[in-house]
Amino acid sequence: MSATPKSVQRLIDALGRLPGVGPKTASRLTYYLLRAGAAETEALAEALSQLHKSTVLCSVCCNISEQDPCEVCSDAARDHETLCVVEAPLDVLAIEQTGQFKGLYHVLHGHISPMERVGPDELRMRELVRRVEGGQVREVIVATNPTLEGDATAMYLSRLLEPYGVLISRLALGLPRGGDLEYADRVTLAEALSGRRKL
Repeated sequence: MSATPKSVQRLIDALGRLPGVGPKTASRLTYYLLRAGAAETEALAEALSQLHKSTVLCSVCCNISEQDPCEVCSDAARDHETLCVVEAPLDVLAIEQTGQFKGLYHVLHGHISPMERVGPDELRMRELVRRVEGGQVREVIVATNPTLEGDATAMYLSRLLEPYGVLISRLALGLPRGGDLEYADRVTLAEALSGRRKL
């Protein structure tokens, strides 16, 4: 018989399934919420409840947004001839925080990974090709993570987009190999953007 009430254990188990949250952290968070009181837990529950109800995928760039098309795609002041292709929505946020990129984005929602059985068809590549086929895009910056999977995805994109005559570049080195864009600092990301190279 467990000394932990079932409702408490249920939350610990639920939090423990989140990436980067182990059993001890899940327990600490659960007991923090118990101490914080009903108002804070209800606010958290409401935020979680609204997460899927209030968000959509932008039909243009495939980023998560509360409107379609998203604010970035709708912004006439941005450079609509330059596309930055990233693996995940958090990568868009990381690049936006540098203040250096004024073009548009395309979110793949993953990378090519034979080990995880993720191929090009599981990613948002068809949508990317449609955008490039439209003729307005002049440069595609491939900003996949500097990992084996990110490199494989970048090479695949380079071959896929080559027939359309667009300039294809990749973020410059300076990002740590094996790291994720979302953990890079602003200065490193800004330097990587300004020093991008042709694939």
